Amino acid sequence: MHNIELDKILRTIANARIGIIGDFCLDVYWNIDKDKSEISVETKLPTKPVKSQLYSLGGAGNVANNLRAMGVKKVSVFGVTGQDPFGYQMRSLMKANGIKHDCLLEQDDKWNTHVYIKPIENGVEGSRIDFGNYNKLSDAVATKLLSCLSKEIRNLDAVIVNQQVSDGIHLSKTLQKGLQKIVSENKKKLFFLDSRSCSDLYQGTIRKLNAYEASKLCGMDCELDQVISEEDAKSAGLKLSRRWKETVFVTRGDRGCLVVEHKNITVVPGLHIIEKTDPVGAGDSMLSGISAAMASGADAVTAAMFGNFVAGVTVQKLYQTGTASPAEIRNIGTDTDYIFTPEKADDIRSAKYYRNSEIEIVREPIRIEKISHAIFDHDGTISVLREGWEKIMEPMMMKAILGPVYDKADESTYHKVLNRARKFIDSTTGVQTLVQMQGLVKLVKEFGFVSEKDVLDEFGYKKIYNEGLLELVTKRIEKLKRGELNIDDFAIKGVVPFLNKLHDSGIKLYMASGSDENDVIEEAKALGYANLFENRIYGAVGDVTKEAKKIVMDRIVKDIGPKNAKQIVAFGDGPVEIREINKRGGLAIGIASDEVRRFGLNEQKRSRLIRAGADIIIPDYSQSELLYELLKI
Repeated sequence: MHNIELDKILRTIANARIGIIGDFCLDVYWNIDKDKSEISVETKLPTKPVKSQLYSLGGAGNVANNLRAMGVKKVSVFGVTGQDPFGYQMRSLMKANGIKHDCLLEQDDKWNTHVYIKPIENGVEGSRIDFGNYNKLSDAVATKLLSCLSKEIRNLDAVIVNQQVSDGIHLSKTLQKGLQKIVSENKKKLFFLDSRSCSDLYQGTIRKLNAYEASKLCGMDCELDQVISEEDAKSAGLKLSRRWKETVFVTRGDRGCLVVEHKNITVVPGLHIIEKTDPVGAGDSMLSGISAAMASGADAVTAAMFGNFVAGVTVQKLYQTGTASPAEIRNIGTDTDYIFTPEKADDIRSAKYYRNSEIEIVREPIRIEKISHAIFDHDGTISVLREGWEKIMEPMMMKAILGPVYDKADESTYHKVLNRARKFIDSTTGVQTLVQMQGLVKLVKEFGFVSEKDVLDEFGYKKIYNEGLLELVTKRIEKLKRGELNIDDFAIKGVVPFLNKLHDSGIKLYMASGSDENDVIEEAKALGYANLFENRIYGAVGDVTKEAKKIVMDRIVKDIGPKNAKQIVAFGDGPVEIREINKRGGLAIGIASDEVRRFGLNEQKRSRLIRAGADIIIPDYSQSELLYELLKI
């Protein structure tokens, strides 16, 4: 989404008026600390002391909260609570957040406020305690609720119908019949339905549902945690759009969203997020973004992209049903990293190759113009001098995170930290080392094994990491200088002749690395190809705001003009350069190199690069003649 379009939506939703009728819930987080536990006199069992408690709006309340947080002018709610302390707490939260709740009714009999209590012990969420499972809405309260909505609807631009729980308000036939009448009588109003088990109700509503729900509604035999293929999700979306004669949004988690309008399907890609995520409430956030954008005049596809941004913010807020502010939405939507073609990335059987070679064509059709500029990452793309950097960063991160408990941490804790460290390293491959170290600082603070005063800043952790890495690199360069090894021992197969061919063809070569610039220049000189880049070698300069890969690409695009961006090709084994050239309209060639052998395919890299948006994948440069042919060099 273009920044100007994003700003326009954020401005216009400030005038939107949205109502929500549905199942309003309260999410409760109890942080248990057993340091103060004692044996109960009554039960002889250990107590579970609650150190802190957090209450937040859930279900339809989370939708309302999200709408207000993103700046929607007026949010009116229509629902039911019990006459209990939780209902009082819910109203207090709504009042504090500026949510109009005079139509949040009370039922004194056969109704408990829907509450989900989540005990958290040592960062792990325990068995949930639920209230409201035996609710039954009375006809009198249902009629009063419908009357409230009928009176208020003239003052609303859109209405969200939320069905969150099986024993909520939508179990009432009185409410079902009356709400359908309101929808049918107000065809000029936008109605959105987000339902777990009532999606076939309320004709005339725009539906948002996930791929599992869509597939089940179409008779597919699938499990809740099953990955629904894009093909099956599209098929289900089309069937449901025809059945309901309305636009359907099919969400697919980190795989994005499908927007189905009549016979047209648009794939909105998912977001690449480095931080740890919690998907709870993501669907509510997505719905909030979609409804707010469409209520403000946006088309369905733009609304889905906006909803994606809202959900992308909230999934990064752990142990809470988070919201997204305009500033947070603008931040995530300004320079967005997407996940492309995850099906191809995760299944190598789908690979298509150029003329029976090892050159995989990922995104078709590829329109290749005369190449004038070529940008290369260094480590893993050209050089393997730093091969094994992950094996240095991983233990360094483990020691930094575990700190004083490194030698005595139990196996469960050790592997929990190890898995986070490995996932972080994998997701940040190709970014500046300093950015990775900023992430390490967050991880050290998150796990809390190291006291606040002993936590280093990113520069301190980078110094520790660089000492280990440069010791490895220096030893390898010394062997090169002594003639014990040669350039081919430290270069991806065929890359040096390939660089020479491009240079001799008049193509300007650039090197852009996430490693420190001085180190990159020295390593390129040691391996004998620095001259081919004619002083166009760039790297990190100690300032995370100056990303070498972005700077180089922007400079070239400025020189040749955005319309000629297809003349730029970027080669890289990390997702950063692939994503950045994609954003600028150039050609992305992923180098899925096996850095140990220096030739052949690394399937893990292949998957990572395709998800980043690679147009072409090669394992090395050994089939360069075919690559010259494909690139018209």
